[in-house]
Amino acid sequence: MLKKFVIVVLVIVGLFVGLGLALDSDFRVERRAVIKADAARIHEHCGELKNWPAWSPWIETDPTIVTTFGEKTTGVGAHQSWTGKDGNGELTFTKCDPASGIAYDMAFIDGERRSPSVCVMNYKPVDGGTEVIWVIEGKLDMPVIGPYLALAFDGMVGPSFERGLEKLKGLCEQG
Repeated sequence: MLKKFVIVVLVIVGLFVGLGLALDSDFRVERRAVIKADAARIHEHCGELKNWPAWSPWIETDPTIVTTFGEKTTGVGAHQSWTGKDGNGELTFTKCDPASGIAYDMAFIDGERRSPSVCVMNYKPVDGGTEVIWVIEGKLDMPVIGPYLALAFDGMVGPSFERGLEKLKGLCEQG
């Protein structure tokens, strides 16, 4: 009986590892919101890193976050880093256009491990305002477990993006 149990456990572990090696570790999360404001108004909040705490969804979930700003806080090259109980990271603007949006390179940092990603917040004119499209893309380079995390990434990050866009909408639509 013990021999059969061990064989079943080994087969399950083998399947888990084999599938983990075969799955893609790339992830992409995208959320959208229409905001009754022009792109310039939205950019006041998104294009200046010092304004992010007012709409960032992560400050609510991790109040221990401490943000350090670089010399530039707006425009290409603007930079910030953060530490908190839920993790550390940094980001740098690679695009900062009041008409079309921002892009930034971001990395989550865990000791020596860096998990880079590319993010954008595009502004698209629509009837009644501006659609903001927030995207994060990357690859979780962790053997076996990375692809499983990539599969779950939308469910882990998507609700935070939705909350951030909701808060951004509230700020931009205020009188």
